Amino acid sequence: MSDLNAAFEAAVANSKLLTERPDNPTLLKIYALYKQATAGDNAEKKPSFSDIVGRAKWDAWEKLKGTASDAAKQQYIDLIESLRG
Repeated sequence: MSDLNAAFEAAVANSKLLTERPDNPTLLKIYALYKQATAGDNAEKKPSFSDIVGRAKWDAWEKLKGTASDAAKQQYIDLIESLRG
């Protein structure tokens, strides 16, 4: 396991230990970076308009299309670290 992967796994664990719940835009960014880092570009079907949460998550992930997995991992790590204060 590379240092980046180890740091990413630690950040995923730390994301569950945040003392304050991040706001919705930050939660969407966390979700999108995680999906991009672990699954790559969004290839899922766009949720229906009535699925507001699913649509927001899909849109957030879609914005990261083309971002390399390692870059998404680093951005995820940096974001979680910034939220830990």
